[in-house]
Amino acid sequence: MQTNRAIIFSAAAAAAAVAATSWYSVRKLSVPGKPLSKPAESVVQSEPAKIALIVNPSKSRGDEAEEAIIRVCSEAGLEAPLILHTTPENAGQDAAREALDAGCDTVVAAGGDGTIRAVAEVLEGSEATLGIIPLGTGNLLARNVEVPLDDLHTAALVAARGTVRRVDVGHMKLHLLDGTEADHAFLVIAGVGTDADLFDDTDEELKSKVGWLAYSEAGLRQLPGRRKRVHFKLSGDSQWQTRKVRSVLFANCGKLQGLDFVPDAKIDDGLLDAVVLSPRSAAGWSWIFLKTAFRAKNKIPVMSFYQTSGVSLRCAEPMNTQIDGDPTGQVNELEVSVNPGSLRLRTP
Repeated sequence: MQTNRAIIFSAAAAAAAVAATSWYSVRKLSVPGKPLSKPAESVVQSEPAKIALIVNPSKSRGDEAEEAIIRVCSEAGLEAPLILHTTPENAGQDAAREALDAGCDTVVAAGGDGTIRAVAEVLEGSEATLGIIPLGTGNLLARNVEVPLDDLHTAALVAARGTVRRVDVGHMKLHLLDGTEADHAFLVIAGVGTDADLFDDTDEELKSKVGWLAYSEAGLRQLPGRRKRVHFKLSGDSQWQTRKVRSVLFANCGKLQGLDFVPDAKIDDGLLDAVVLSPRSAAGWSWIFLKTAFRAKNKIPVMSFYQTSGVSLRCAEPMNTQIDGDPTGQVNELEVSVNPGSLRLRTP
């Protein structure tokens, strides 16, 4: 009976923490963060010469995004933008290559984080500049660089004529269970473990109705579970560390739904911030949620931070992975690295 009461109490405490975190994150959305550490560089291209817009047509406000970018180009005296669309088979890479082949020097991605990441993969290392118009559920990158979420005209203005900055791009190389390898770019956060289980378990129908709050529902279902043994080595280290974990996250920037989950993560510092989460129970998750929500500076044993240019990780048993909220399969091994200053991004 006492065990049952302890379980019920822990679950209730975790649910309360999740609810408090969700409320606090909504409350903090209007508070500006500091995801960039360097001033904008002096760039030759202060005004775009030719703009392409890549739209995810599955998003409900895609037509509004097209109208907004056309209006911005007209107001600036620029030629009409090249309008391209993603497809279910291709998230935006092909459209981005078509835009570059057409001579576009600014490529605007209108969609969710998956669309933005797909376009960024192609623009990485080029002299073309990425602009973003957020149309997704999470809009993680837009929140971190403070692109407006609800005012599409202002977002389009920033995407076409905002300040150009050079930002880092993370890469996660996966050794998948079928023996193949995959290299994915990410702009915000990649991870392995319970965070990836959460994204994989989120109800898409519920997500379409209530947006990012669907992740809270999935998170409550993922609270039970056991820790798994991983071995990881930071760039420059000769020794492997062994930990029992629920998740290991790799942050290029650290704001999630308005919360500074990884306060020291900057998108242009040439480093990744690895976060090791190792709670044993729902009480441990509550500790993590409360530390994050209230920005407590003290260290806690269930949440460790490491700044590094790369991480190698091996799992004792298969674990799910994710990049910027999209599931990317199960692995036994992965490597994470950062490509400093490799992407030109327009910001407010």
